[in-house]
Amino acid sequence: MVTTQPAFPPAELDFEFCERVRYARDPAYDGTIFIAVTSTRIYCRPVCPVRQPMSRNVRYFPSAAAAEAAGFRPCLRCRPETAQHSPAWRGARATVDRALRLIEQGALDQAGVEALAERLGIGGRHLSRLFRRYLDTTPLAAARTARIQRAKRLIDSTDLGMTEIALASGFGSVRSFNAAFQQVYRRPPTAIRRRTAG
Repeated sequence: MVTTQPAFPPAELDFEFCERVRYARDPAYDGTIFIAVTSTRIYCRPVCPVRQPMSRNVRYFPSAAAAEAAGFRPCLRCRPETAQHSPAWRGARATVDRALRLIEQGALDQAGVEALAERLGIGGRHLSRLFRRYLDTTPLAAARTARIQRAKRLIDSTDLGMTEIALASGFGSVRSFNAAFQQVYRRPPTAIRRRTAG
């Protein structure tokens, strides 16, 4: 049964709350709660159709970047890169939401955190504190995740070559593109395309 609660989790993720969301496969929390499985080192969306893991093997994160920073890789089935971000944030969360939109558009691909913070009307240290508070990650980690997610979408939906995808996704070089995929997916981007095509 789908819950009728607002589409954002509590400020600090409560394990029991997240368990209810996971077992309900509640789409209202898609993009605001990420489920990581310690036995597979993979993280998923709440709506992922895979068999439910045992609770003792589960950790919850408020962002894909936080899950990746903890050493988990994205699920190739539910594709966390397609999850929607909640528009329901208020106050300081609205600043984080706007920062995420700018990061998704490539704000940190050529400039630094200070430049992004200036666009938001705050200081770089304050922006980093907000990211830690609401997403348990940093702006740079979120930017890296956004680049990987853009690249993954291009791999899935286009026939572009890997060099073109790397540059279109905001990576400074093919080498950093390959290294990021190896670190996150534990395989090169060409293997992701073969798996998707197969």
